[in-house]
Amino acid sequence: MSRFVLRQPFSPAGDQPQAIEKITGFLSGGAQHSTLLGVTGSGKTFTMANVIQNIQRPTLIISHNKTLAAQLYQELKEFFPENSVHYFVSYYDYYQPEAYIPQTNTYIEKDAKINDLIDSLRHAATASILSRSDTIIVASVSCIYGLGNPEEYEKASIEIKRGQRITPRELAKNLVTLQYKRNSIDPQRGEFRMRGDTIEITTPSHEEVVRIEFSAKSGEETAITAISTRRPDIDATFYPLHATRIFPAKHFIPPQKKLALALKNIRSELRERLLYLKKKGKLLEAQRLEERTRYDLAMIAEMGYSPGIENYSRHLDFREPGKPSYTLIDYFKKSHPNFLTIIDESHASVPQIRGMYAGDKSRKETLIEYGFRLPSALDNRPLRFEEFQEKVDRVLYVSATPAEYELKKSSSHIAKQIIRPTGLLDPKIEIRKTKNQIRDIIGEIKKRSNAGERSLVLTLTKRLAEDITDFLKENGIKTEYLHSDIKTLERPEILKNLRMGNFDALVGINLLREGLDLPEVSFIAILDADKEGFLRNETTLLQMIGRAARHAHGKVIFYADIITASMSKAIDTTEQRRKIQHGYNKLHKVVPRQIIKDIRKSILSARDTIQKNELEDTLGSKKDGVKKFISALELEMKRASKKMDFELAAKIRDRIEKIRKEKTTGTD
Repeated sequence: MSRFVLRQPFSPAGDQPQAIEKITGFLSGGAQHSTLLGVTGSGKTFTMANVIQNIQRPTLIISHNKTLAAQLYQELKEFFPENSVHYFVSYYDYYQPEAYIPQTNTYIEKDAKINDLIDSLRHAATASILSRSDTIIVASVSCIYGLGNPEEYEKASIEIKRGQRITPRELAKNLVTLQYKRNSIDPQRGEFRMRGDTIEITTPSHEEVVRIEFSAKSGEETAITAISTRRPDIDATFYPLHATRIFPAKHFIPPQKKLALALKNIRSELRERLLYLKKKGKLLEAQRLEERTRYDLAMIAEMGYSPGIENYSRHLDFREPGKPSYTLIDYFKKSHPNFLTIIDESHASVPQIRGMYAGDKSRKETLIEYGFRLPSALDNRPLRFEEFQEKVDRVLYVSATPAEYELKKSSSHIAKQIIRPTGLLDPKIEIRKTKNQIRDIIGEIKKRSNAGERSLVLTLTKRLAEDITDFLKENGIKTEYLHSDIKTLERPEILKNLRMGNFDALVGINLLREGLDLPEVSFIAILDADKEGFLRNETTLLQMIGRAARHAHGKVIFYADIITASMSKAIDTTEQRRKIQHGYNKLHKVVPRQIIKDIRKSILSARDTIQKNELEDTLGSKKDGVKKFISALELEMKRASKKMDFELAAKIRDRIEKIRKEKTTGTD
């Protein structure tokens, strides 16, 4: 059994040692629920990492947004470089769920742009859970949504051993059953190619290219003589293996031996539903349902897969009506029943978990009523909150502002981290009138920019965020905005550029509220601080204040014309924490020191590096001749365009233009 090995860049300090000891004791002692109440900048992630090492349990960490999840993932990969740390979030850059609006007779077809990189990371996560005990998965709340049956997923996987009696054709057939596609020229993830007595498989996670070689001696059956693997993003060298396991290319894999029975059950439900609709005089709905369902059934029977196959998951999994879909949590339960669940920023994550079921149910009921889906589609759904509670074993809630639910569940099992390892105090807070607030903010940002510091401006709406960004730019301030319309993998890149000083101020709404680690930020402007409500309640204001708690010169300005109850409570709490922190520093002669953190490569940067490396490997060196090099680049640009990877194609185009310019001017 592999063990978690924490690579500690520093020793626990401040309140960390006692918090680590307490939480380890809670979990080891059998406490099902415990809470880490840690102020911003107190090193909660490091405390979590120490706890994981101490209790040695596979761990699921749930975050309420993808940006924070990406940050946690990168931090934990650094803490546990020898262990299996993965990232599991919704694989859509853009997602519009299937819906029907009866009032306007408007059907909204499911519209989704699947992000290939995120999908590969999801496959890496599920494969790791089923094959390794030293696994940490950092996930968004999407981990409670429907996923394929882990039993069937694992059962469908193919174990490959040296000496195994099998022909290339038989293996290829098995791979097709697992939804792999054959690509004889350039296999991408989830694809394979056959060359004579060799098969090369690119795994769905894109972590490996597995080469399998066959031979048949005279009078003997064909057997596997060699297995080797390489990392497609690292080198071209294959390393020998004795055995390996190939997991399916899709998470929804129909049970092949029972597929005919599953399809029969779907047809039976269809007949019953058609009779019901016709009896109610809903002939249009009946016709619509029959056409759509029979098309899907034909696709599944022929190809083993269809768009929207998850809507038939209850039949394919042979679950009883009303039973929940399988989720990522079930993958943990199958292989590691004693796994630990950490809910980060629990004050925001728990309400998300609680609320996902109702919204999904309402949307699907309308689709069913109007003949777009069978009633069994209701069972392709997120977990109900009580189902989630039953499935998790040990839960650690982590937040600077835990809600009543977490505190009540944890009872006396609460550890506090008020004292930061750095000795930094909570930021100072000032209230200013809204008149001429933007001009005032410009002045404050320029002060920080001149000192090499960064600023955040927090608004209530996307439109206002964009308008303020434009206005700040017009006034000579390098500014960007961040909100939910920004793609998942681009968000960490924007935050990295802020930290690097590529721009001075970032304008946003909710995405800048919780958990983000931005130690260069010294100033936060909160607009409309007196607009009492969800975005300006006590908890939210405290979270916003916390974004400036990692800087020695941290300051927050509330722009408001009145002082609300939430503002008053947030200010009081901050002042109380400052007194505790100041008292500790005075007693222990601690001199506050600025947090200095390395700027990590984002997940997006990593993808670009892989693409660049692959491009260089394909094309060779510029020394081979400029003309030949440009021709190769043009070929690669066309290839990228064909795959609709227009971002990469544009980069290659710009590179070609640069090379041609250099050739013309004689520069190198």
